[in-house]
Amino acid sequence: MNVTIKKVNDITVIEAEGNIDSRTAGEFEKKAVEATTDEDKIIIDLSKVEFLSSAGLRALLILYRQVKARNGKIVLVGVSEEIQDVMENTGFINFFILADQIDDGVKAIG
Repeated sequence: MNVTIKKVNDITVIEAEGNIDSRTAGEFEKKAVEATTDEDKIIIDLSKVEFLSSAGLRALLILYRQVKARNGKIVLVGVSEEIQDVMENTGFINFFILADQIDDGVKAIG
């Protein structure tokens, strides 16, 4: 699991690569929460994530709650069809804006 943090305009972009599962979700969550402590515009690029377990969903939920408390927005970019299916079945899809590319995410977040 690799997590890279960068800025695009005034938006924090978190790029994840690898599986986000019970073994790696803690690391992902820690890095994402630290990088977004005072941010209200977040893009999470999941285009290089092949698998997202319930632990990964939990990490996304924690991040969502943190950003929502500041009236912020999170856009998920490049979510695979399989991960979208899991998120739809669990209702998590309703918490996030989805976009195909980072540029689309920047437009969606305003």
